[in-house]
Amino acid sequence: MEKLIGKKDEIDIEEFLNNLDVEEETMYEDADAFVKPISLQGDEDRDLIIEEMKKGNIILVNISDLAKRNAIRLRDLINGIKVEADQIDGDIARISTDRVLVTPSKVKIIKRRETA
Repeated sequence: MEKLIGKKDEIDIEEFLNNLDVEEETMYEDADAFVKPISLQGDEDRDLIIEEMKKGNIILVNISDLAKRNAIRLRDLINGIKVEADQIDGDIARISTDRVLVTPSKVKIIKRRETA
Protein backbone atom coordinates (compact mmCIF):
# COMPACT_ATOMS: atom_id res chain seq x y z
CA MET A 1 0.00 0.00 0.00
CA GLU A 2 2.89 2.41 0.80
CA LYS A 3 4.17 2.00 -2.75
CA LEU A 4 0.90 3.34 -4.14
CA ILE A 5 0.40 6.37 -1.90
CA GLY A 6 3.92 6.94 -0.58
CA LYS A 7 5.08 7.34 2.97
CA LYS A 8 3.56 10.06 5.13
CA ASP A 9 6.95 11.62 5.87
CA GLU A 10 8.15 11.56 2.25
CA ILE A 11 8.53 15.00 0.68
CA ASP A 12 8.70 15.77 -3.03
CA ILE A 13 11.47 18.38 -2.81
CA GLU A 14 11.01 19.61 -6.39
CA GLU A 15 7.30 20.23 -5.82
CA PHE A 16 8.05 21.94 -2.52
CA LEU A 17 10.70 24.25 -4.05
CA ASN A 18 8.56 25.05 -7.09
CA ASN A 19 5.63 26.06 -4.89
CA LEU A 20 7.61 28.40 -2.64
CA ASP A 21 7.00 31.40 -4.87
CA VAL A 22 3.36 30.47 -5.57
CA GLU A 23 2.28 31.44 -2.07
CA GLU A 24 0.29 34.65 -1.94
CA GLU A 25 2.65 37.58 -1.54
CA THR A 26 1.71 40.37 0.81
CA MET A 27 3.68 43.51 1.35
CA TYR A 28 4.97 43.53 4.90
CA GLU A 29 4.85 47.08 6.17
CA ASP A 30 7.18 46.28 9.05
CA ALA A 31 9.96 44.86 6.83
CA ASP A 32 13.18 46.85 6.82
CA ALA A 33 14.13 45.69 3.32
CA PHE A 34 13.04 43.41 0.51
CA VAL A 35 14.79 40.97 -1.82
CA LYS A 36 13.52 41.78 -5.30
CA PRO A 37 14.07 39.84 -8.52
CA ILE A 38 14.55 42.05 -11.58
CA SER A 39 15.40 41.01 -15.13
CA LEU A 40 18.01 43.30 -16.70
CA GLN A 41 17.04 44.23 -20.27
CA GLY A 42 17.94 47.90 -20.68
CA ASP A 43 18.38 51.36 -19.16
CA GLU A 44 14.98 51.33 -17.44
CA ASP A 45 15.83 48.13 -15.59
CA ARG A 46 19.26 49.48 -14.63
CA ASP A 47 17.61 52.62 -13.23
CA LEU A 48 15.07 50.52 -11.31
CA ILE A 49 17.84 48.36 -9.82
CA ILE A 50 19.74 51.48 -8.71
CA GLU A 51 16.56 52.99 -7.23
CA GLU A 52 15.77 49.80 -5.29
CA MET A 53 19.36 49.57 -4.05
CA LYS A 54 19.19 53.15 -2.79
CA LYS A 55 15.93 52.29 -0.98
CA GLY A 56 17.88 49.63 0.94
CA ASN A 57 16.61 46.58 -0.94
CA ILE A 58 18.63 43.59 -2.15
CA ILE A 59 18.19 42.85 -5.85
CA LEU A 60 18.57 39.49 -7.55
CA VAL A 61 19.28 40.45 -11.15
CA ASN A 62 18.53 38.02 -13.97
CA ILE A 63 21.06 38.65 -16.77
CA SER A 64 20.47 35.53 -18.85
CA ASP A 65 18.57 37.09 -21.77
CA LEU A 66 20.86 40.06 -22.19
CA ALA A 67 23.98 37.90 -21.82
CA LYS A 68 22.84 35.84 -24.81
CA ARG A 69 21.90 38.86 -26.94
CA ASN A 70 24.47 41.56 -26.21
CA ALA A 71 27.43 40.99 -23.90
CA ILE A 72 28.81 44.50 -24.45
CA ARG A 73 25.50 46.11 -23.47
CA LEU A 74 25.33 43.84 -20.42
CA ARG A 75 28.83 44.92 -19.38
CA ASP A 76 27.90 48.60 -19.73
CA LEU A 77 24.68 48.24 -17.71
CA ILE A 78 26.38 46.23 -14.96
CA ASN A 79 29.22 48.75 -14.85
CA GLY A 80 26.67 51.55 -14.34
CA ILE A 81 25.11 49.62 -11.46
CA LYS A 82 28.56 48.95 -9.97
CA VAL A 83 29.47 52.65 -10.04
CA GLU A 84 26.27 53.52 -8.17
CA ALA A 85 26.77 50.67 -5.69
CA ASP A 86 30.31 51.90 -4.95
CA GLN A 87 29.05 55.45 -4.39
CA ILE A 88 26.59 54.40 -1.67
CA ASP A 89 28.84 51.70 -0.14
CA GLY A 90 26.71 48.89 -1.59
CA ASP A 91 28.02 45.79 -3.34
CA ILE A 92 27.55 43.70 -6.48
CA ALA A 93 28.65 40.15 -7.33
CA ARG A 94 27.85 37.47 -9.86
CA ILE A 95 26.40 34.50 -8.02
CA SER A 96 25.70 32.22 -11.01
CA THR A 97 25.92 32.33 -14.80
CA ASP A 98 22.46 33.93 -14.94
CA ARG A 99 22.29 35.94 -11.71
CA VAL A 100 23.95 38.98 -10.18
CA LEU A 101 23.33 40.06 -6.59
CA VAL A 102 23.16 43.79 -5.82
CA THR A 103 23.13 44.94 -2.20
CA PRO A 104 22.43 48.32 -0.61
CA SER A 105 24.60 50.44 1.65
CA LYS A 106 26.48 48.56 4.38
CA VAL A 107 25.54 45.11 3.04
CA LYS A 108 28.62 43.33 1.73
CA ILE A 109 28.91 40.12 -0.28
CA ILE A 110 31.68 37.67 0.61
CA LYS A 111 33.14 36.91 -2.79
CA ARG A 112 35.75 34.33 -1.93
CA ARG A 113 34.57 30.75 -1.97
CA GLU A 114 34.97 28.64 1.13
CA THR A 115 36.76 25.36 0.57
CA ALA A 116 35.34 22.31 2.25
